[in-house]
Amino acid sequence: MQGSGVTQLEGPLVLVCHDAGAANLALSWIEALQLAHPLECRAVLQGTAAALAANFQLDIQTFAETASALRGASLLISGTGWASVLEHQARALAYAVGVHSIAVLDHWVNYRDRFVRNGQMVLPDEIWVADHDAHALATRQFPDVKVVLQSNLYLQRQLREIGPPPTIGEVLYLLEPARSDWGRQIPGEFQALDYFMQHSSRAGIPVGTPVRLRPHPSDAPGKYDRWLRGHTGVATLAPPTPLAADLDRATWVAGCETAALAIAI
Repeated sequence: MQGSGVTQLEGPLVLVCHDAGAANLALSWIEALQLAHPLECRAVLQGTAAALAANFQLDIQTFAETASALRGASLLISGTGWASVLEHQARALAYAVGVHSIAVLDHWVNYRDRFVRNGQMVLPDEIWVADHDAHALATRQFPDVKVVLQSNLYLQRQLREIGPPPTIGEVLYLLEPARSDWGRQIPGEFQALDYFMQHSSRAGIPVGTPVRLRPHPSDAPGKYDRWLRGHTGVATLAPPTPLAADLDRATWVAGCETAALAIAI
């Protein structure tokens, strides 16, 4: 799947994902592979990844647990998210039963920590990335693991759906859990949001520009309701819509570390 082509893989292929970032990449690749030739795919999808398969043209068989899905499989593709141990355990099980393991890195930070749970590191046989920066970072950090640069088919799809930015639009703020309070007893994502609201004019954003908050897929419903009540008339919560639709309305896009910022660029 390097460059713009699609490399044939032998099935059965097992996809195990919990977080949305790697799932969107992997589902895009599997969709392209299945459109090119028959490929048996089994999937164990939990968390925010569970609802994403419906956005793709896929022929997949879903499993409740990884051990059954891996039985007789030739390949595992797994995400590398923070929110669960699902993907880590899948890599450990694939290693134990001799199934070739590929992990998808959809981001640019904390690479080694993504493969560690409870002090145990489990590396895959291959790492797949979707941009040159990630390829360079992963190659340096994992010199003994094959790192493969794949086409970012998910990004290509998003760009086809997004129009040019409006001259006078709104701010789209992309939320993401910081998973740290940075020593201040306030979740980092709220600190960052408050900082942005206080200093947005320094980025050239006119005072009074409407701000729409787009929750991260892992955010709990109602998480930002109290914050919004304190910012009535200034900020609103974006309804559940495709990212492309939110980006279409925005002249400015802000956030912390979320991969959606790369799509905005």
